[in-house]
Amino acid sequence: MPRSPRSTDPFAGRRIRAAVVGAGAIGRGSHLPALARLAAEGETEVVAAVDIDAIAVEAMCAEAGVPHAYTDLDRMLAEQRPDLVTIGTPPTLHRDQSVAALRAGAWVWCEKPPVPSLADFDAVEAEEGTDGGPYASIVFQHRFGSAADQVRRLLAEGALGRPLVAHCQTTWYRDTAYYAVPWRGRWASEGGGPAMGHGIHQMDLLLDLLGPWGEVRAMAGRLVHAVETEDVSTALVRFENGALATVVNSVLSPEEVSRIRIDCERATVELTHLYGHGNDNWRITPAPDVSADEAAAWRDFGPDVPSSHLAQLRELVGSMRAGERPRSSGADGRTSLELITALYKAAFTGTTVRAGEIGPGDPYYTALHGNAPGWAPAAREEVSA
Repeated sequence: MPRSPRSTDPFAGRRIRAAVVGAGAIGRGSHLPALARLAAEGETEVVAAVDIDAIAVEAMCAEAGVPHAYTDLDRMLAEQRPDLVTIGTPPTLHRDQSVAALRAGAWVWCEKPPVPSLADFDAVEAEEGTDGGPYASIVFQHRFGSAADQVRRLLAEGALGRPLVAHCQTTWYRDTAYYAVPWRGRWASEGGGPAMGHGIHQMDLLLDLLGPWGEVRAMAGRLVHAVETEDVSTALVRFENGALATVVNSVLSPEEVSRIRIDCERATVELTHLYGHGNDNWRITPAPDVSADEAAAWRDFGPDVPSSHLAQLRELVGSMRAGERPRSSGADGRTSLELITALYKAAFTGTTVRAGEIGPGDPYYTALHGNAPGWAPAAREEVSA
Protein backbone atom coordinates (compact mmCIF):
# COMPACT_ATOMS: atom_id res chain seq x y z
CA MET A 1 0.00 0.00 0.00
CA PRO A 2 1.51 3.40 -0.95
CA ARG A 3 2.59 5.45 2.03
CA SER A 4 2.02 9.17 2.49
CA PRO A 5 4.87 11.50 1.62
CA ARG A 6 7.26 12.17 4.49
CA SER A 7 8.68 15.49 5.59
CA THR A 8 11.99 16.68 4.17
CA ASP A 9 13.74 15.99 7.49
CA PRO A 10 11.71 13.26 9.24
CA PHE A 11 14.32 12.74 11.99
CA ALA A 12 15.05 16.38 12.78
CA GLY A 13 16.22 17.09 16.31
CA ARG A 14 16.77 13.50 17.38
CA ARG A 15 18.93 10.44 16.96
CA ILE A 16 17.96 7.68 14.55
CA ARG A 17 16.76 4.66 16.52
CA ALA A 18 18.43 1.51 15.14
CA ALA A 19 17.94 -2.21 15.74
CA VAL A 20 20.38 -4.97 14.78
CA VAL A 21 19.01 -8.29 13.51
CA GLY A 22 21.53 -11.13 13.78
CA ALA A 23 23.98 -11.68 16.64
CA GLY A 24 26.62 -13.38 14.53
CA ALA A 25 29.99 -12.12 13.31
CA ILE A 26 28.53 -9.46 10.99
CA GLY A 27 26.21 -8.00 13.60
CA ARG A 28 28.86 -7.97 16.32
CA GLY A 29 31.88 -7.12 14.23
CA SER A 30 30.53 -4.71 11.60
CA HIS A 31 27.02 -3.38 12.23
CA LEU A 32 27.33 -2.59 15.93
CA PRO A 33 30.75 -0.87 15.68
CA ALA A 34 29.54 1.32 12.79
CA LEU A 35 26.39 2.25 14.69
CA ALA A 36 28.42 2.92 17.83
CA ARG A 37 30.70 5.31 15.95
CA LEU A 38 27.72 7.25 14.65
CA ALA A 39 26.19 7.18 18.13
CA ALA A 40 29.34 8.87 19.42
CA GLU A 41 28.73 11.56 16.78
CA GLY A 42 25.15 12.05 17.96
CA GLU A 43 23.53 10.46 14.91
CA THR A 44 22.19 7.11 16.10
CA GLU A 45 21.26 5.02 19.10
CA VAL A 46 20.92 1.24 19.13
CA VAL A 47 17.68 0.40 20.92
CA ALA A 48 17.44 -3.37 20.36
CA ALA A 49 18.95 -6.50 18.89
CA VAL A 50 17.28 -9.69 17.65
CA ASP A 51 18.44 -13.27 17.22
CA ILE A 52 16.72 -16.66 17.55
CA ASP A 53 19.55 -17.64 19.93
CA ALA A 54 18.56 -15.97 23.20
CA ILE A 55 21.94 -16.55 24.83
CA ALA A 56 23.82 -15.04 21.88
CA VAL A 57 21.66 -11.93 21.58
CA GLU A 58 21.63 -11.30 25.33
CA ALA A 59 25.42 -11.61 25.45
CA MET A 60 25.79 -9.21 22.51
CA CYS A 61 23.46 -6.68 24.11
CA ALA A 62 25.27 -6.89 27.45
CA GLU A 63 28.64 -6.43 25.77
CA ALA A 64 27.55 -3.49 23.60
CA GLY A 65 25.19 -1.79 26.04
CA VAL A 66 22.09 -2.39 23.92
CA PRO A 67 19.04 -2.07 26.19
CA HIS A 68 16.66 -4.62 24.69
CA ALA A 69 17.29 -8.20 23.49
CA TYR A 70 14.66 -10.09 21.52
CA THR A 71 14.21 -13.50 19.91
CA ASP A 72 11.14 -12.37 17.94
CA LEU A 73 11.52 -9.75 15.18
CA ASP A 74 7.84 -8.82 14.97
CA ARG A 75 7.64 -8.23 18.70
CA MET A 76 10.72 -6.02 18.61
CA LEU A 77 9.32 -3.97 15.73
CA ALA A 78 6.01 -3.48 17.53
CA GLU A 79 7.52 -2.56 20.88
CA GLN A 80 10.58 -0.51 19.89
CA ARG A 81 9.45 1.07 16.58
CA PRO A 82 13.01 1.52 15.24
CA ASP A 83 13.76 3.92 12.40
CA LEU A 84 16.47 1.67 10.94
CA VAL A 85 16.88 -2.11 10.97
CA THR A 86 20.22 -3.66 10.00
CA ILE A 87 20.06 -7.29 8.89
CA GLY A 88 22.98 -9.69 9.19
CA THR A 89 21.22 -13.07 9.03
CA PRO A 90 21.46 -15.88 6.42
CA PRO A 91 20.28 -14.86 2.92
CA THR A 92 17.16 -17.03 2.97
CA LEU A 93 15.76 -14.90 5.80
CA HIS A 94 16.43 -11.51 4.21
CA ARG A 95 13.19 -11.19 2.23
CA ASP A 96 10.78 -11.81 5.11
CA GLN A 97 12.80 -9.78 7.61
CA SER A 98 13.17 -6.83 5.21
CA VAL A 99 9.46 -6.86 4.40
CA ALA A 100 8.55 -6.98 8.10
CA ALA A 101 10.80 -4.01 8.88
CA LEU A 102 9.50 -1.93 5.96
CA ARG A 103 5.89 -2.63 6.89
CA ALA A 104 6.71 -1.42 10.40
CA GLY A 105 7.96 1.85 8.92
CA ALA A 106 11.70 1.17 9.35
CA TRP A 107 14.43 1.69 6.79
CA VAL A 108 16.48 -1.44 6.06
CA TRP A 109 20.21 -2.02 5.62
CA CYS A 110 20.68 -5.66 4.63
CA GLU A 111 23.86 -7.66 4.14
CA LYS A 112 24.75 -9.23 0.82
CA PRO A 113 23.60 -11.35 -0.84
CA PRO A 114 20.46 -9.23 -0.56
CA VAL A 115 17.99 -12.05 -1.29
CA PRO A 116 18.23 -15.37 -3.17
CA SER A 117 16.43 -14.22 -6.33
CA LEU A 118 15.19 -11.29 -8.40
CA ALA A 119 11.63 -12.29 -7.46
CA ASP A 120 12.51 -11.85 -3.80
CA PHE A 121 14.21 -8.51 -4.49
CA ASP A 122 11.16 -7.20 -6.31
CA ALA A 123 8.92 -8.35 -3.45
CA VAL A 124 11.01 -6.34 -0.98
CA GLU A 125 11.09 -3.27 -3.22
CA ALA A 126 7.30 -3.40 -3.52
CA GLU A 127 7.06 -2.73 0.22
CA GLU A 128 9.14 0.45 0.13
CA GLY A 129 7.70 3.91 0.58
CA THR A 130 6.94 5.95 -2.52
CA ASP A 131 8.15 9.37 -1.38
CA GLY A 132 10.79 9.79 1.31
CA GLY A 133 11.07 6.21 2.48
CA PRO A 134 11.31 3.86 4.12
CA TYR A 135 13.73 2.24 1.69
CA ALA A 136 15.70 -1.00 1.75
CA SER A 137 19.41 -0.79 0.86
CA ILE A 138 22.09 -3.45 0.53
CA VAL A 139 25.44 -3.52 2.30
CA PHE A 140 27.82 -2.91 -0.61
CA GLN A 141 30.57 -1.21 1.37
CA HIS A 142 33.21 -1.68 -1.34
CA ARG A 143 31.52 1.12 -3.33
CA PHE A 144 32.42 3.58 -0.62
CA GLY A 145 35.63 5.32 0.41
CA SER A 146 37.72 8.27 -0.77
CA ALA A 147 39.55 6.57 -3.65
CA ALA A 148 36.43 4.90 -5.03
CA ASP A 149 34.65 8.27 -4.94
CA GLN A 150 37.50 9.93 -6.84
CA VAL A 151 37.71 7.23 -9.52
CA ARG A 152 33.92 7.22 -9.97
CA ARG A 153 33.99 10.99 -10.48
CA LEU A 154 36.87 10.82 -12.97
CA LEU A 155 35.10 8.16 -15.00
CA ALA A 156 31.75 9.97 -14.90
CA GLU A 157 33.33 13.25 -16.03
CA GLY A 158 35.25 11.56 -18.84
CA ALA A 159 38.61 12.76 -17.50
CA LEU A 160 40.18 9.34 -18.16
CA GLY A 161 38.62 8.97 -21.59
CA ARG A 162 36.29 6.19 -22.65
CA PRO A 163 36.47 2.94 -20.64
CA LEU A 164 37.56 0.19 -23.02
CA VAL A 165 38.61 -3.01 -21.27
CA ALA A 166 37.99 -4.18 -17.70
CA HIS A 167 38.92 -7.13 -15.52
CA CYS A 168 37.12 -8.07 -12.31
CA GLN A 169 38.29 -10.96 -10.16
CA THR A 170 37.42 -12.40 -6.80
CA THR A 171 39.81 -15.34 -6.57
CA TRP A 172 39.70 -16.67 -3.04
CA TYR A 173 40.42 -20.01 -1.35
CA ARG A 174 37.99 -22.13 0.63
CA ASP A 175 39.03 -25.61 1.74
CA THR A 176 37.08 -28.82 2.31
CA ALA A 177 36.46 -27.99 5.97
CA TYR A 178 34.74 -24.75 4.91
CA TYR A 179 32.22 -26.71 2.84
CA ALA A 180 31.75 -29.35 5.54
CA VAL A 181 29.34 -26.90 7.18
CA PRO A 182 25.95 -28.32 6.06
CA TRP A 183 24.39 -25.11 4.72
CA ARG A 184 27.34 -24.08 2.56
CA GLY A 185 27.43 -24.83 -1.15
CA ARG A 186 23.66 -25.38 -1.28
CA TRP A 187 21.17 -23.41 -3.35
CA ALA A 188 18.48 -23.47 -0.65
CA SER A 189 20.65 -21.94 2.06
CA GLU A 190 23.23 -19.81 0.19
CA GLY A 191 21.32 -18.91 -2.96
CA GLY A 192 24.41 -19.48 -5.12
CA GLY A 193 28.14 -20.18 -5.15
CA PRO A 194 31.10 -17.79 -5.27
CA ALA A 195 29.48 -15.59 -7.92
CA MET A 196 26.68 -14.84 -5.46
CA GLY A 197 28.30 -15.16 -2.06
CA HIS A 198 31.87 -13.97 -2.67
CA GLY A 199 32.29 -12.09 -5.95
CA ILE A 200 29.18 -9.94 -5.61
CA HIS A 201 31.15 -7.11 -3.94
CA GLN A 202 33.68 -6.67 -6.76
CA MET A 203 31.03 -7.04 -9.45
CA ASP A 204 28.91 -4.43 -7.71
CA LEU A 205 31.86 -2.04 -7.53
CA LEU A 206 32.64 -2.61 -11.22
CA LEU A 207 29.04 -1.78 -12.13
CA ASP A 208 29.08 1.25 -9.87
CA LEU A 209 32.16 2.55 -11.73
CA LEU A 210 31.26 1.60 -15.31
CA GLY A 211 27.49 1.94 -15.33
CA PRO A 212 24.85 -0.33 -16.86
CA TRP A 213 25.77 -3.65 -18.45
CA GLY A 214 24.22 -4.85 -21.68
CA GLU A 215 24.93 -8.56 -22.15
CA VAL A 216 26.84 -11.47 -20.61
CA ARG A 217 28.22 -14.85 -21.64
CA ALA A 218 29.55 -17.25 -19.00
CA MET A 219 30.80 -20.67 -17.91
CA ALA A 220 30.67 -22.30 -14.49
CA GLY A 221 32.13 -25.47 -13.01
CA ARG A 222 32.50 -27.69 -9.97
CA LEU A 223 36.20 -28.40 -10.19
CA VAL A 224 37.11 -29.32 -6.61
CA HIS A 225 34.28 -29.21 -4.10
CA ALA A 226 31.34 -31.60 -3.79
CA VAL A 227 28.68 -28.89 -3.72
CA GLU A 228 25.36 -28.14 -5.43
CA THR A 229 26.50 -24.73 -6.62
CA GLU A 230 29.55 -23.86 -8.70
CA ASP A 231 32.99 -23.35 -7.15
CA VAL A 232 34.30 -21.27 -10.07
CA SER A 233 32.81 -19.15 -12.85
CA THR A 234 34.05 -16.94 -15.66
CA ALA A 235 32.10 -14.38 -17.65
CA LEU A 236 32.40 -11.91 -20.50
CA VAL A 237 30.35 -8.74 -20.04
CA ARG A 238 29.59 -6.00 -22.54
CA PHE A 239 28.63 -2.67 -20.98
CA GLU A 240 26.21 -0.18 -22.50
CA ASN A 241 29.10 2.25 -22.97
CA GLY A 242 30.84 -0.35 -25.17
CA ALA A 243 33.48 -1.49 -22.66
CA LEU A 244 34.25 -5.22 -22.52
CA ALA A 245 35.02 -6.96 -19.22
CA THR A 246 36.13 -10.35 -17.96
CA VAL A 247 34.84 -11.55 -14.59
CA VAL A 248 36.27 -14.46 -12.58
CA ASN A 249 34.84 -15.73 -9.30
CA SER A 250 36.67 -18.60 -7.59
CA VAL A 251 37.07 -20.32 -4.23
CA LEU A 252 39.90 -22.48 -5.61
CA SER A 253 42.74 -19.94 -5.61
CA PRO A 254 45.57 -20.35 -3.04
CA GLU A 255 46.85 -16.84 -3.72
CA GLU A 256 43.79 -14.83 -2.74
CA VAL A 257 43.07 -11.45 -4.27
CA SER A 258 40.23 -9.10 -5.13
CA ARG A 259 41.04 -6.99 -8.16
CA ILE A 260 39.49 -4.54 -10.59
CA ARG A 261 41.34 -3.06 -13.57
CA ILE A 262 39.83 -0.61 -16.04
CA ASP A 263 41.76 0.44 -19.14
CA CYS A 264 40.51 3.77 -20.46
CA GLU A 265 41.73 5.87 -23.39
CA ARG A 266 43.89 8.07 -21.15
CA ALA A 267 44.70 5.91 -18.12
CA THR A 268 44.54 2.51 -16.46
CA VAL A 269 42.87 2.31 -13.06
CA GLU A 270 43.72 -0.65 -10.82
CA LEU A 271 42.43 -1.75 -7.43
CA THR A 272 44.15 -4.66 -5.67
CA HIS A 273 43.11 -5.78 -2.18
CA LEU A 274 41.37 -8.66 -0.42
CA TYR A 275 38.46 -7.79 1.87
CA GLY A 276 38.58 -3.98 1.87
CA HIS A 277 40.48 -1.08 0.35
CA GLY A 278 41.98 2.32 1.14
CA ASN A 279 43.77 4.93 -0.93
CA ASP A 280 46.98 2.88 -1.10
CA ASN A 281 45.17 -0.01 -2.80
CA TRP A 282 44.40 2.09 -5.89
CA ARG A 283 46.76 2.97 -8.73
CA ILE A 284 46.23 5.23 -11.74
CA THR A 285 48.70 4.87 -14.62
CA PRO A 286 48.36 7.67 -17.19
CA ALA A 287 48.87 7.30 -20.93
CA PRO A 288 52.19 8.75 -22.23
CA ASP A 289 50.62 12.00 -23.47
CA VAL A 290 49.05 12.93 -20.09
CA SER A 291 50.85 15.71 -18.25
CA ALA A 292 52.41 15.08 -14.85
CA ASP A 293 50.22 17.73 -13.27
CA GLU A 294 47.01 16.18 -14.58
CA ALA A 295 48.08 12.68 -13.48
CA ALA A 296 48.92 14.03 -10.02
CA ALA A 297 45.46 15.57 -9.74
CA TRP A 298 43.88 12.25 -10.68
CA ARG A 299 45.87 10.49 -7.93
CA ASP A 300 44.86 12.97 -5.26
CA PHE A 301 42.30 10.87 -3.42
CA GLY A 302 42.16 13.23 -0.46
CA PRO A 303 42.19 12.11 3.21
CA ASP A 304 42.08 8.32 3.35
CA VAL A 305 38.56 7.05 3.96
CA PRO A 306 38.69 3.25 3.58
CA SER A 307 35.81 1.20 2.22
CA SER A 308 33.81 0.11 5.26
CA HIS A 309 30.41 -0.45 6.79
CA LEU A 310 30.89 2.86 8.57
CA ALA A 311 31.43 4.79 5.33
CA GLN A 312 28.25 3.40 3.80
CA LEU A 313 26.19 3.72 6.98
CA ARG A 314 27.19 7.36 7.39
CA GLU A 315 25.86 8.08 3.88
CA LEU A 316 22.71 6.04 4.54
CA VAL A 317 21.95 8.06 7.67
CA GLY A 318 22.39 11.22 5.61
CA SER A 319 19.86 9.88 3.09
CA MET A 320 17.43 9.06 5.88
CA ARG A 321 17.64 12.58 7.27
CA ALA A 322 17.11 14.03 3.79
CA GLY A 323 14.24 11.65 3.02
CA GLU A 324 16.05 10.51 -0.12
CA ARG A 325 16.53 7.07 -1.66
CA PRO A 326 20.02 5.85 -0.66
CA ARG A 327 22.61 4.35 -2.97
CA SER A 328 22.52 0.56 -3.34
CA SER A 329 18.73 0.48 -3.04
CA GLY A 330 16.00 0.08 -5.64
CA ALA A 331 17.21 -0.20 -9.23
CA ASP A 332 20.73 0.77 -8.14
CA GLY A 333 20.85 -2.13 -5.67
CA ARG A 334 19.19 -4.58 -8.06
CA THR A 335 21.71 -4.25 -10.90
CA SER A 336 24.35 -6.51 -9.33
CA LEU A 337 21.84 -9.26 -8.53
CA GLU A 338 20.52 -9.04 -12.09
CA LEU A 339 24.02 -9.44 -13.52
CA ILE A 340 24.72 -12.44 -11.26
CA THR A 341 21.40 -14.02 -12.24
CA ALA A 342 22.22 -13.49 -15.91
CA LEU A 343 25.68 -14.97 -15.34
CA TYR A 344 24.15 -18.18 -14.01
CA LYS A 345 21.61 -18.37 -16.81
CA ALA A 346 24.29 -17.78 -19.43
CA ALA A 347 26.55 -20.42 -17.89
CA PHE A 348 23.86 -23.07 -17.48
CA THR A 349 22.16 -22.55 -20.85
CA GLY A 350 25.16 -21.69 -23.02
CA THR A 351 23.42 -18.58 -24.33
CA THR A 352 24.03 -14.84 -24.31
CA VAL A 353 21.79 -13.13 -21.76
CA ARG A 354 20.84 -9.49 -22.12
CA ALA A 355 19.95 -6.97 -19.43
CA GLY A 356 16.25 -6.87 -18.66
CA GLU A 357 15.65 -10.31 -20.16
CA ILE A 358 14.98 -12.19 -16.91
CA GLY A 359 11.54 -11.51 -15.46
CA PRO A 360 8.42 -13.29 -14.18
CA GLY A 361 7.94 -16.59 -15.98
CA ASP A 362 11.68 -17.15 -16.46
CA PRO A 363 12.91 -19.96 -14.16
CA TYR A 364 15.99 -17.92 -13.28
CA TYR A 365 13.76 -15.15 -11.93
CA THR A 366 12.83 -17.28 -8.92
CA ALA A 367 16.02 -19.35 -8.43
CA LEU A 368 19.57 -18.82 -9.62
CA HIS A 369 19.91 -22.46 -10.68
CA GLY A 370 16.93 -22.00 -13.01
CA ASN A 371 16.05 -25.71 -12.59
CA ALA A 372 18.88 -26.44 -15.01
CA PRO A 373 19.71 -30.16 -15.40
CA GLY A 374 22.87 -31.02 -13.50
CA TRP A 375 22.68 -27.85 -11.43
CA ALA A 376 19.28 -27.72 -9.78
CA PRO A 377 18.90 -29.54 -6.43
CA ALA A 378 17.70 -33.11 -6.75
CA ALA A 379 14.71 -32.36 -4.52
CA ARG A 380 13.10 -29.28 -3.08
CA GLU A 381 14.50 -28.26 0.29
CA GLU A 382 12.95 -26.16 3.03
CA VAL A 383 15.26 -24.09 5.19
CA SER A 384 13.90 -23.34 8.63
CA ALA A 385 14.10 -19.81 9.93
